[in-house]
Amino acid sequence: MDPLNAAQADRVRAVLALGGVPQDDLQDGLQQVRLRLLERRARGEDPPRDVGAWAAVVASNLAVDWHRGRHRQERVSARLTLLSPPDDQVQDGPENSVQALAVAEGLDALPAAQRQVLVLRYYADLTVPQIAEQLGVPLGTVKSRLYAAAKLLRERLHVEETV
Repeated sequence: MDPLNAAQADRVRAVLALGGVPQDDLQDGLQQVRLRLLERRARGEDPPRDVGAWAAVVASNLAVDWHRGRHRQERVSARLTLLSPPDDQVQDGPENSVQALAVAEGLDALPAAQRQVLVLRYYADLTVPQIAEQLGVPLGTVKSRLYAAAKLLRERLHVEETV
């Protein structure tokens, strides 16, 4: 029996992709998250209170590890392919590609800890308290990382509104 339901697995893949893991490696990342959950069970540990949040954080940590080991241009290219819709879908034109590149580069420029909380908050849809609990850091640390990440991303994208 799969320890993750379909929605949790989709969230894990999304967190991995947004963390810079290329599409070809997403299934491996998902399997690593499943394996860690099964290892927890095998050790007799209680299951996480919120399996979905726990899995998103594990995926985020895997993405951070992967992200550290790759060259910048490779990461941007991989994200662009994930952000590009298939050819059979309607595209808004080259403006979307430029925007996707800018966001990918902006995320890429963030320090790992800031990128991690930004992805967990806005892409994995975890609350600030959930992020703090899952990462084992104070609530204020999560808030300050989110603030700093949003500020840096806005500066990088030259955007005035809140991210």
